[in-house]
Amino acid sequence: MNRRAFITGMTGGLIAAPLAADAQQPGRYTIGVFTLGQAAQSRPYWDSLREGLRDRGNVEGKGIAIEFRSAEEQVDRLPALVAELLALNVKVIVTSGTTSVRAANNATKTTPIVMAVSADPVEQGFAKSLARPGGNITGLSILGGEIAQKRLELLLQAVPRVKVPAFLVQAANPGNPVFVKAITLAASSLGMQLHVVKARGATDLPDVFAEIARAKADVLLVIEDPIFVAHAKKIADLALTYRLPTMLGNRLYVHAGGLMAYGLVYEDLWRRAAGYVDRILKGADPAEIPIEQPNKFDLIINLKTAKALGLTIPPSLLQRADQVVE
Repeated sequence: MNRRAFITGMTGGLIAAPLAADAQQPGRYTIGVFTLGQAAQSRPYWDSLREGLRDRGNVEGKGIAIEFRSAEEQVDRLPALVAELLALNVKVIVTSGTTSVRAANNATKTTPIVMAVSADPVEQGFAKSLARPGGNITGLSILGGEIAQKRLELLLQAVPRVKVPAFLVQAANPGNPVFVKAITLAASSLGMQLHVVKARGATDLPDVFAEIARAKADVLLVIEDPIFVAHAKKIADLALTYRLPTMLGNRLYVHAGGLMAYGLVYEDLWRRAAGYVDRILKGADPAEIPIEQPNKFDLIINLKTAKALGLTIPPSLLQRADQVVE
């Protein structure tokens, strides 16, 4: 080998080696993040996680690396995504939603898992108790029964004389029973018969709304799910076509044309999840980190949609709203 070729080869090796090392270990720890929903809808939440980590001194490339994955609404892709992250030897996994948490829980009992939010983790078998989870899962959780009942209560203030409320759930979400049980009891106590409908994805929605119409439902409550969030506009348009007042769990629905939403501030939850990640990176045992409850809820009302439905929203309800879309 001549001198020029030797120097060129050495230079190429010196350049390639750091790049390869950076690709494998850009930081001291690698954090794995995955979501069921579309990446486009998930990015604001991922950004909130980044912000929360930066606030605690965890900066990408300067101590941590973050690997993001999205299942793009395909539930059957979740196990592969988790396996892919675990193969990267991640220090901790962050995810959101009962379906995703269950996929992570099925894949590992040792790697710490932080829930940005999930249905009751004790009911789901993810934790022994909220105060002392006892396993590898901690984070934030909503006790879904209370919020489902609150949504029905708020919707009835806007739409009096309801006889048949319909309740739409994503068919594969394991958190559904908690919500369905609570809202069934609430509806029954008010002398109403709840009509539960299920959809797996956007293609099911036209048939679901036709079924709701056949049931002569007066209003529709939709339990939040990443798959539904991705098709908020379609749900809102179908509800308007069937002249069906809706109560949903994510403000994106209302901005897409739904009537009302009462639910969690997801950016805040992902930012708070960063605190759990930080503690685990510093050596805390997830089994001993208490699971917390969300403390921010937004009520949003779309007056344009109310007008299209011929509804007059009571001033007392408008005064309670955190945001009014006109």
